[in-house]
Amino acid sequence: MKGTIPLKMKRGAIVLAIVASAAALSACGGQDKPASVDPAETPPGAAASASASASASASPTADFLAPLTGLPVQQAVSKRPLAVMINNLAPARPQSGLTNADTVWEILAEGGITRLVGIFQSSDFSDPIGPIRSIRPYLIDVGESYGGVLVHAGASNDALAILQHSGKADLDEINNAGAYFYRDKSRKAPHNLYSTVEKLREGAAKLKYDETAPVPQLSFSAAPNVAAEPAATSVDVKFQLSSYKVSYAYDPATGLYARSINGEPHVDKNNDKQLTAANLVFLSAKHKTYDDYGRLEIDLYSGGDALLFQQGHVIECQWQRTKGDIVRLLKDGVELPFVPGVTYYHVVPKDGPLSSHVTYQ
Repeated sequence: MKGTIPLKMKRGAIVLAIVASAAALSACGGQDKPASVDPAETPPGAAASASASASASASPTADFLAPLTGLPVQQAVSKRPLAVMINNLAPARPQSGLTNADTVWEILAEGGITRLVGIFQSSDFSDPIGPIRSIRPYLIDVGESYGGVLVHAGASNDALAILQHSGKADLDEINNAGAYFYRDKSRKAPHNLYSTVEKLREGAAKLKYDETAPVPQLSFSAAPNVAAEPAATSVDVKFQLSSYKVSYAYDPATGLYARSINGEPHVDKNNDKQLTAANLVFLSAKHKTYDDYGRLEIDLYSGGDALLFQQGHVIECQWQRTKGDIVRLLKDGVELPFVPGVTYYHVVPKDGPLSSHVTYQ
């Protein structure tokens, strides 16, 4: 059976490692062995999170864990992730589908606004995803680091040069997969392009992309050692524009951070629920503008300062990355685990200290 290797869970604070490469070996002749999930191992509010897999709250026990969230699910998660480029301009909000994403990245595009990359794997839902927009070279990098099928509508010249004749798993509404997207007539173009998981999986199958792919090995702990770290229940981040500020408020009852933009709750149009995350990551990275249009090069390999927010505390750390891997967070040379749940990454310019972009209290 292809899929994630299930892990038996013990009581107490443990680290859960999901090893995707081992799962591929299991598929060659092994058999998934059900694991008993102790409710005590689920962080407060994780099962109630709108961003969590819907099946996470269906039962106090589950046979498997989702690779990218560490949350319990009722069947092995083996399908290749979808990495969807989502518009984040004001006319595109509220977006659809983000409460079903396993992981979300927020990165600058041109003009000081950000683009979102939603990584979808463990939740099979029928609601729309979008609005979907174009891709950049560094967004290709983010999507492929999860083994994802790249989902977008067009590309910058440099990104298009990378994708053309590359053999990459790529669903582009403009160039090769228009039949698997649709326009919502209730919204104005270009902020009205959508798709669904079903349509995107159908498109990937039509283009004969692999149904599975190695996904990163992630470590999770339901009770990370954060008690000695500074409290941080309110977080603000400014990317470039002073008129565009993202903020998060921590709810100790749920163990989740609720997201707002410019003081207004950031919600999912599909269900009117506010976006939430169990982990917030902020990375300081080199940004370089290379043309008059304002297109960017963003260095997602050299490492630098980082902040990890979880369970109402903040950990000052460093981010590192090696070729073929995702970004890793380390403190004193040891990789930090995530709380089971959804993780939001934010990449800010390395034009000063990280505190010039991210403040908290």
